[in-house]
Amino acid sequence: MGLLDGKVALIFGIANKNSIGWGIAQALHREGATIALSYAMDKLERRVTPLGESLGAEVIVQADVTNAEEMDAAFEAIKQKYGRIDILVHSVAFAGREELGGRFIDLSREGLLTAIDISAVSLIEMARRAEPLMTNGGSIMSLTYHASQKVVPNYNAMAIAKAALEAITMYLAADMGPKKIRVNSISAGAIKTLSAGGIPGFRDLLKYAEATSPMNELVSQDDVGDLALFLASDLSRRITGEVIYVDAGYNIMGYTDPDALLSKVED
Repeated sequence: MGLLDGKVALIFGIANKNSIGWGIAQALHREGATIALSYAMDKLERRVTPLGESLGAEVIVQADVTNAEEMDAAFEAIKQKYGRIDILVHSVAFAGREELGGRFIDLSREGLLTAIDISAVSLIEMARRAEPLMTNGGSIMSLTYHASQKVVPNYNAMAIAKAALEAITMYLAADMGPKKIRVNSISAGAIKTLSAGGIPGFRDLLKYAEATSPMNELVSQDDVGDLALFLASDLSRRITGEVIYVDAGYNIMGYTDPDALLSKVED
């Protein structure tokens, strides 16, 4: 018996095997969930389809989160195939390269609003479409990062988008709670993914996170997947509106001895 036997999970935002969403998909499938996947654009189909097929996914659809028709079609495909959704995973984030790096004050209005729309407002769009299909309650989760709370160099537009995402999480949780739909966000530590690679200095950020965290470790897809499994299961039945960290404790640190930190980074 798996923790998620009989549950249907729809996961948005997988780009390749290194995507955090893929780690989540594997964890949910391992515990019995039926997996459905959505990818953002044509060129990702050849990467995502084989991944989905390896988990027995029968619904693998393209859906640009800014395209209402494609979003409607994705949820309609789930409705036609399964009649319901139990778990919704929002693993979607985007900011233009010009909005990552440089001075924060030089952010363009258009670039910032695009990042917020795709990375945060899309959660509202997904939740609105999922709600009628979550007839027995359910779990909605998204992926955030500590730059929503503290300054991380070069994160810029994405930091604002993640802060918006966390606020949206709280408001959706309050709104959907009476229907027994839980809404939470996972704040994962730095992980090397396709999108993270576009952030200037990301390799240095990885080294710093490993050296600074109390456990002196980086987190993996599997670590995030296991937390997502908990949030998807009935074990988290009274948890909603939360931002839950899985970052080896990095977020608790306010000061690190410079000499000790330097020696760790050099090692």
